[in-house]
Amino acid sequence: MQSVERWVSPVGLRSLAVVVLALVSLAAASVTALDFTPHGTQPGLLSDLNDASTCSSCHRGYDATTARFLPHNTWGGSMMANAARDPLFWAALDVANNDIPGVGDYCIRCHTPRGWLRGHSTKPGNGGAPNPQGALGCLLEGSYDHDAGKLNDYGGVDCHFCHRLMPSGPQSQPLFVENANFWVDDAQECLTPDGSGYGGPCRRGPYTYTEGNLTPPHGWVYSSYHESSAICGNCHNVTSPQTDAGTYAQTLRLNNGTDTGIPFPIERTYAEWNQSLFADAIFRDGLTEVPQGTPAVVRAEQCQQCHMRDSQDPAAKACQQNPPGSRTGNLPIHDLVGGNTWIPAIIKGQYGGQSGLGRDGDYDQAVAAARLMLESSAQVGATVTAYTAPTPGSAGSVSANVDIVNLSGHKLPTGYAEGRRMWINVQVRDGNANVVAESAAYNPATAVLTQDAQAKVYEALQGIWDPGSSTCKTEEAGRKLFHFVLNNCVAKDNRIPPLGFRAKTTADPNGYETQPVGYTYPETSPGSGVLVNRDRTPYTFAIPAGTQGPISLRVSLRYQTSSKEYIEFLRDEAVEHGFAAENTLCSGGPDRPFDVGPQSQSRGEYMYSLWNNPAYGKSPPEDIQVVTIPAARPAR
Repeated sequence: MQSVERWVSPVGLRSLAVVVLALVSLAAASVTALDFTPHGTQPGLLSDLNDASTCSSCHRGYDATTARFLPHNTWGGSMMANAARDPLFWAALDVANNDIPGVGDYCIRCHTPRGWLRGHSTKPGNGGAPNPQGALGCLLEGSYDHDAGKLNDYGGVDCHFCHRLMPSGPQSQPLFVENANFWVDDAQECLTPDGSGYGGPCRRGPYTYTEGNLTPPHGWVYSSYHESSAICGNCHNVTSPQTDAGTYAQTLRLNNGTDTGIPFPIERTYAEWNQSLFADAIFRDGLTEVPQGTPAVVRAEQCQQCHMRDSQDPAAKACQQNPPGSRTGNLPIHDLVGGNTWIPAIIKGQYGGQSGLGRDGDYDQAVAAARLMLESSAQVGATVTAYTAPTPGSAGSVSANVDIVNLSGHKLPTGYAEGRRMWINVQVRDGNANVVAESAAYNPATAVLTQDAQAKVYEALQGIWDPGSSTCKTEEAGRKLFHFVLNNCVAKDNRIPPLGFRAKTTADPNGYETQPVGYTYPETSPGSGVLVNRDRTPYTFAIPAGTQGPISLRVSLRYQTSSKEYIEFLRDEAVEHGFAAENTLCSGGPDRPFDVGPQSQSRGEYMYSLWNNPAYGKSPPEDIQVVTIPAARPAR
């Protein structure tokens, strides 16, 4: 595979700071005519996407019971529904466009497929010339605090978009499982299995309707694609962008400097699942799976089975016109839940309320679901291996092993790597619950995570290869760097693999794309190629003399969406490169100037102000699981 490293070659450069500046200037000269989104359905649909408010008339509930399961309510607070409102996304987009001008088109395609397909990104969809303002997000219609509506591009990944997705193109073009290279049904008519005809394309989903009172009043067709993880791979496998020239922005370099020629793997959540035991085919009779009722070989656990679990509510129904209980145990909850509790709370605070989006309950529901998802993602155990009790005149000590088991179907943590991390916090406490020793202490007032010698932080650190020092650079002058589209190497990836994970595949026989880096997970058995889905960390702590007992250890596995270093990087990039205030940047764009969002601030400075706002808590860590054990075994 050919690389566009001609834009970014750092030959002869003395420092990473100079490297980045050179990348920017070279990119500006080389990228102008390139198309970063050449595959899949292109802008300019014959059949416009219906907006989510159209669906809400039947699929939204207005009482506490139905709000728990009806699709529009459960979707409304999700990160999918708010992908184009996410202020973190917009701050990162400015950095990406500064690093490689125009590359934002490839980001916008995932975060607002409606806006992208309507021709409101770089490509107008009417045969006109590309507009570079589109890559900045400045051609989108609507606003952050507008709800649904056909003319609002800020509704994220919405109903009609997902339910028009196809596994292949209209002329049987191949399935793509990355970079939002999706295929969208653009037919002018839908014929249902009973021969009924409807104008426009079919709604595609995982059901065959056999009962009259459940049959929807619109065109529909059964789609096995909507039951498969491949549909999620559209945006949850992210690779360095490919252009219409057949080149990739970056190719992967190993930590010995070898250029593998492999397009740089930015995010690999789908691949991590696909290389795990969760993706192995198993036999199910299907008798309990309405509506098929026929034997089938299916994947062991699709993404949807965790992230869109079936509602067990006795009143569950998919539509207001359906009888209560008609879909109990057979209605995927559309919360599309992940681990992000921070951004939904910000969006509710900034754009919610009756004068804004008016669905505050949806955001509260999304945050609660994310916490439950985090709590189910891992198992934490701790065992004391040695203990010497302190006395009034001498210090004591305690040693323990902490075991973390990954229960998820991908690496833990997974997905967007920039600023995302998980760590083990261990506290030694006296008899009054005072902390007398600690590893990986976190200060919520400053958002500083103390990385002591024993601290274990699970994360992926991507960087830029520096030939001068022969290292994968992730920081410069003590400041961490997060150049999403310039990164071409992985300095660290110690995230815990899922059950049955194999890094090596037929397509990647060396396992370069998903292997641990700078850390070793043993094989389940020698030569199996299957890595364990657990990690053990030993700790030893001194206990001050005179510490009052009984001594205990409190172990918490903590998850954070965005680190202090990442938020400060986004702000600093905006300041140092003079990124314009959003209303200035998008002056002349549809519906501008906005009276919500960054307005007179750059997006990076706005994101920093939100992070620094006491109401939002500096991306407060979530406790995935907490265990407390005594240092000394009780006397028998």
